[in-house]
Amino acid sequence: MIRARPHADTAESGDREPARAERCSSGVRLTGTAVSLVVPDPAGSADWFVDHLGFVVAMRADGFVSLAHPDSGANLVLLDPDLPTLAPAELRGSRVAGVLLAFVVEDVDAEHTRLVASGVDVVAAPETEPWGERFSQYRDPSGLLVQLVTWVEEPPAEVVGAR
Repeated sequence: MIRARPHADTAESGDREPARAERCSSGVRLTGTAVSLVVPDPAGSADWFVDHLGFVVAMRADGFVSLAHPDSGANLVLLDPDLPTLAPAELRGSRVAGVLLAFVVEDVDAEHTRLVASGVDVVAAPETEPWGERFSQYRDPSGLLVQLVTWVEEPPAEVVGAR
């Protein structure tokens, strides 16, 4: 379950950047986040994310594409499994498996209609989980599973913060 919530230190003006006055307890100050995925066809996957989800290419080189989303701040890096500089070395030649990328959208049903019309590979049509998450799933040309989520109701108290 993913839940998009503003950071507690986010300015009232709607800025996405949290206040930087205090360093977290570990002492590390993260300045960005990216998900790097080893895929058989980085260019094909990049085209899919650009064409269907509105990402833009930030950098492109042989065996490597870096994408950014202008609205959400999400960053994806797509790497060829045969990239000689891929580290650690045991990743070379491997393929992505067991990964589901989830993105929160305003209207999963409208996005589903749009994506179906554009011919994407649909894995799961929109459905609603008991905790209020409405989702649909798709597969990109490299086999990445992409889930779109809209919250249609607040989750029940017994599942919020449950461990």
